[in-house]
Amino acid sequence: MYDLLKGVTLVEVSSFVASPTVGLYFAQMGAEVIRVDQIGGGQDFKRWPMTEGGDSLSWENLNRAKHSLALDFAKPEARDLLARLIRSVGMLVTNLPVGGFLSHERLAQERADLISVRVMGWPDGGIALDYTANAAVGYPVLTGEGPDPVNHVMPAWDLLTGAYGAFALVAALRRRERTGQGSEIRLPLTDVAAGTVANMGRVAEVLYTGKDRERLGNAVYGTIGRDFLTRDGVRIMIVAINERQWDRLVDALGIGEEIAAIEHARGVSFSGDDGVRFTHRDAIFASIEARIAARDHDDLAAALDAAGVVHTRYQTMVDTVNDPKLVGDNPLFSRGADNPSGFDYPAAGAFATLPGEQRRPAAAAPRNGEHSKAVLTDHLDLSPSEIARLVNAGVVGMPNDPTP
Repeated sequence: MYDLLKGVTLVEVSSFVASPTVGLYFAQMGAEVIRVDQIGGGQDFKRWPMTEGGDSLSWENLNRAKHSLALDFAKPEARDLLARLIRSVGMLVTNLPVGGFLSHERLAQERADLISVRVMGWPDGGIALDYTANAAVGYPVLTGEGPDPVNHVMPAWDLLTGAYGAFALVAALRRRERTGQGSEIRLPLTDVAAGTVANMGRVAEVLYTGKDRERLGNAVYGTIGRDFLTRDGVRIMIVAINERQWDRLVDALGIGEEIAAIEHARGVSFSGDDGVRFTHRDAIFASIEARIAARDHDDLAAALDAAGVVHTRYQTMVDTVNDPKLVGDNPLFSRGADNPSGFDYPAAGAFATLPGEQRRPAAAAPRNGEHSKAVLTDHLDLSPSEIARLVNAGVVGMPNDPTP
């Protein structure tokens, strides 16, 4: 956690992954992020994985360091209260529909410099999820080796959309600081997916070749990289993406003579050309595979490390969580936050390391409605009696205590 965005406040009305990630990244950099949910929790409040006590560990970690205001959206007074709050703060992140009660056009009528980021499915307003966007952009049919598509389990497009949304929000904030002008930013999940595919050269590649790539399993396209199995049954990934890494790999495995024989037999040179090596990967992989299959992992890993070869063993998530380098001794993680679930575990803070800046521990997620009173007091200047009336009328929610 850092304080680079201290003094910035935004309202977040969102659910699931992409939109909450925008607010999470802002909160981790010190902004005040007011997460507004239905009293009792929104549609993602019970999203798996969950504890036996019924707390969502997904929700808990996507909403760290945020403040919580609970409202009953079914009540017109609650919707009016939310609109007032957004106009007061001047920044909104949401994944609610374009034309709903939180439309930018409607809110900006009384706050011309309003900035809003709206995460969408398709540009025309159609619904899309990470899983359907992934199916649409072609990568699942390249994954694996069999005839059927293979989806990745990590919601990559959700996370990229959240990161890009945070970037776009900072850009819009900078423009408002310079010009006083507001912005409506519509960010469709499918555009993030399609644009990312294009940035990786895939659109140009298909149009240039007129066909799709072959499926490569765990091999890396265009270079030497693949998974291999050691003598003691450990599967590792080895990648050599440039000349120096290739030379180190050849030396570490002692396959120089074999590689020279392949070059001679095929009339090619692997020196200085990643593409040629990739084209003849069948013979290269066979040589690497034989050497690795003859060695136990720990011995092999020590030799590869000494040579500066890029490699890692495949780990289960249990292995990862217990890996000191990734989690246990990593300053990215900290413990001791007052998690709503009551479960104490390493929690991630801001991903970036800023030398010279104080890195504070990860903050807890809020309880539903935990900051209702403070938000309404600080941003709308409501009196205690007015807040009490709203609570008693069921418009505003408070945690555990029905009175402010």
